[in-house]
Amino acid sequence: MDPDFIAKTAQIASVLEVSGHPKPGNVHRTRDFPDMVFEDFLISGVVIGDTMKKAAQRGKEFSGKPNSIPKIEVGKLIKEAVVETDKWIANNTNLGIIMLLTPLSAAAGMVDDIDEIPYNIDEMLRSTTPNDAANLYEAINIAEAGGMGVQDELDVGSEDAKNELIEKGINMFDVLDLSSQWDMLAYELTRTMPITFGIGYPTFKEVKKSHGINKATVQTFLTILSIYPDTLIARKYGLETAQEVSVDASLIIKEGGVLTEKGMDMLNNFDQDLVEKNLNPGTTADLTASSVMVALLDEYKENF
Repeated sequence: MDPDFIAKTAQIASVLEVSGHPKPGNVHRTRDFPDMVFEDFLISGVVIGDTMKKAAQRGKEFSGKPNSIPKIEVGKLIKEAVVETDKWIANNTNLGIIMLLTPLSAAAGMVDDIDEIPYNIDEMLRSTTPNDAANLYEAINIAEAGGMGVQDELDVGSEDAKNELIEKGINMFDVLDLSSQWDMLAYELTRTMPITFGIGYPTFKEVKKSHGINKATVQTFLTILSIYPDTLIARKYGLETAQEVSVDASLIIKEGGVLTEKGMDMLNNFDQDLVEKNLNPGTTADLTASSVMVALLDEYKENF
């Protein structure tokens, strides 16, 4: 696929995700948080474009060359996108989105068939180097986001962690695989993106046909949340709380979600309740963005 096209889908997906209304517990077009506002997320979605294009170009360049895949340097690209965002926005608005959309962009650059992307992501991440892992750690620290690194001697906040990664030959896939026990993004990236491709993308594609982009975005978010307890909530407040939030989301989905009047009433109440309890399903938002990006790649690929 064309790198310019891929970069645009990454930017548009980021902007559409935050614009989803009412996306429960998150910043959206009618709600800001005290430390970050709707416009911060719009800016974040735009400024990653150059890095996503670079990722796609490298994917295209090294497609069909298994020995050259490490040259994509996906960890370095993730850090680059975080550094660029940090120039514009004071707080971490998009680390998770960057972690998903960077390998997604590179993998899309390798192929014309959407179905091949998850397997290219897997091959790419398994081919990463310890330097990729070290760059990922740096990106997490720049974004000031904890909880993704290995939690013992290789904790992401440790000063010696990056040196240990390199000395022990631990690559980015290894780190994510270990983190997948408690982090849904790490699980997604090391399991051929089952949530994005199996749940989110099909939901968005189907709902958009008859109900438009906004309802498709929110329904995708709700559907993912109803099945997978959000690990950002789990890390902050415990797994039981995250599971309770998912149960509430599943009840809304059973009533039709954004597609019915009753579902919408329940959703608005759910949104308010999450905000009052400071429960932010941020990991679900990241997975919604990757789902939207795949849907855009699929829908518009013939135009480019």
